[in-house]
Amino acid sequence: MTPPDSPGAAPEIEPVPAGVRRPAWSVMIPAFNCARYLRQTLESVLAQDPGPDQMQIEVVDDCSTKDDPEGVVREVGQGRAAFHRKLKNEGATANFNTCIQRSRGHLVHILHGDDYVLPGFYPRIQEAAERHPEVSLLACRSFVVDEASVILAVTERLRELEAGARLADGFFYHTPVQTPGVVVRRAFYERHGGFLPGLVHTADCEMWARAIGLEGGLVTPEVLACYRSFTSNDSGRLARTAENLNDIKRLNGLFATRYPAFDQRKASYRLSGLAMRQVERFSQSGDSEAANANLNFWKMNAPVKQRLLRVFEKCVRKITS
Repeated sequence: MTPPDSPGAAPEIEPVPAGVRRPAWSVMIPAFNCARYLRQTLESVLAQDPGPDQMQIEVVDDCSTKDDPEGVVREVGQGRAAFHRKLKNEGATANFNTCIQRSRGHLVHILHGDDYVLPGFYPRIQEAAERHPEVSLLACRSFVVDEASVILAVTERLRELEAGARLADGFFYHTPVQTPGVVVRRAFYERHGGFLPGLVHTADCEMWARAIGLEGGLVTPEVLACYRSFTSNDSGRLARTAENLNDIKRLNGLFATRYPAFDQRKASYRLSGLAMRQVERFSQSGDSEAANANLNFWKMNAPVKQRLLRVFEKCVRKITS
């Protein structure tokens, strides 16, 4: 029987039908109410376009309700980029799987409709793919940017993966790469399935760990992609309700059964620490509803020692105030 909090089984990805012409690349752009950023996303891809024989470019819209991504595709793509609107909204993870299933290329790049790539991304990743046919995941580092594309941070360097390796350990307790910087061979998806339907905030981390652990990954030290972070995107929305914490909890349970080296105790402490940081952040911004949602998660899931320490700290503050 599947546990009630299980993220579910990986959906099957059907092979590309025989006789279909296959390019090297499939740049699949999942979109939902992000048309204001989609222009930059498409322009960053088209600036490196090697031509339709080498690259499929397609926007897959998850039934946007607030804007017109198809209009942006027509205007910017000028017939070069395809547009597919799903029949109903199914959420980000399901849309990733739709992107994979609609892809025809050997290398699949899922590029969020509000992210973008920097010059040299596709040539550099293709070079790495040709030089390391033994690995299924190829990635670079990414800038984290805000709504105005101002750089806020940069993802870490993963030296242990720069020459290619089957080491998923770096993904146990956080996600060290971001989706716009990651490319996966379609053959891997065909062998091992798509993104887990029961995960949202952590679906990418699970997939990257799975790909690297099963068939190897390579992460170059160059920064060649940009991941946009802001409060209204999926990550920000999930943090407000503490659903990102529940998603991490589900992933921790999965990793505990999959990887013998995974430390469940360490993961629990890190998760409760993140919950308290979100409590403090939302409290400081005056968002009491979000702060309470995260505090309730912390109360239900923090290790006993952490809860006792918090009670002790409160007592000390009362005595010294």
